[in-house]
Amino acid sequence: MCEQERHTISGGGASTGGAHQLKAFVMKEIGRVDFMEKPVPRLGPNDALVRTTRALICTSDSHTVQGGIGPREDLTLGHEAVGVVDSVGSEVKDFQPGDRVLVGAITPDWGDLASQNGYPSQSGGPLGGFKFANSKDGVFAEYFHVNDADANLAEIPDSIPDSAAVYCADMISTGFMGAENGNIPMGGTVAVLAQGPVGLMATAGARLRGAGLVIGVESVPSRQKLARTYGADGIIDFTSEDVVERILELTQGQGVDTAIEALGADVTFQSAVKITKPGGTISNTGYFGEGEFVRIPRVEWGVGMADKTITTGLCPGGRLRMERLLQVLQTQRIDPTHLTTHEFHFNDMERAFEVADKKLEDVVKVMISF
Repeated sequence: MCEQERHTISGGGASTGGAHQLKAFVMKEIGRVDFMEKPVPRLGPNDALVRTTRALICTSDSHTVQGGIGPREDLTLGHEAVGVVDSVGSEVKDFQPGDRVLVGAITPDWGDLASQNGYPSQSGGPLGGFKFANSKDGVFAEYFHVNDADANLAEIPDSIPDSAAVYCADMISTGFMGAENGNIPMGGTVAVLAQGPVGLMATAGARLRGAGLVIGVESVPSRQKLARTYGADGIIDFTSEDVVERILELTQGQGVDTAIEALGADVTFQSAVKITKPGGTISNTGYFGEGEFVRIPRVEWGVGMADKTITTGLCPGGRLRMERLLQVLQTQRIDPTHLTTHEFHFNDMERAFEVADKKLEDVVKVMISF
């Protein structure tokens, strides 16, 4: 396709076979989800329309439906997806219809001042890069819209299946962020509190970052097994022993160099502070969807002076981040598909969401095909 032909493919559903409507799975209101028909999104000059091929359900989708980000009406859910470029805006230079692409869960505005300051996930305000199923429709639809396409899309190599690539959108990116923000010293000791999908990827990330000892905290046997698969050297079951006492015992009373909070619960965050040695780092990846405050235990924080660093972050997005994560898959450093415990077709989305939302059938991650 020549350059001129590429740049004339733009507008709402130019390559959708003339369809003007799409099927979407939405949050009708707080506490209620359903399918509905919506107009195919129209494109600006820098945008792309992607036909969805695979998507994943995230716990954040449940938080959203429960009201975690406030009331929403007829909001298309979902922020983890891969697909095929359907059409592009007139100024998109690096992608064309037919390209297999990965889209990060976070799609920053790359000209924003926060992006220029090194914090693209916060472009447009706190958590402003979090657009899908927040400030715009998400990816649980036959097609979805991507802003700043040249900077937010990444082409998927032929050797990587959609079922693996889709994990880069959020789970790997967020989990690895927990390890990256944790300032893990080579050979250091790391505890990852909670072994859900993000925690499991944080465990894998800690191993890749050179941790000498990785301790996973988890009570569910199937997740304990996955934690060992992804690099945990030991597991602590919080239902049968005291996490803080056990970790201090394992570290000869010193505490860990890095504690990664991967649940988003006040009590877990407090434990993370308690088990971190002076000079260590508490790296938060958790989504705190309840309560007005998150507490820091005063004494174990050294009454504010123990040189314990608390780092936070929102899943890094953007093309470069996605391309790097795809390379991790291409070189077989990690296989994220072990996380997939359930698979559904998009037409069965209501049941799929119920399984994920209520954590039925020992679910870890639910894959949706289109």
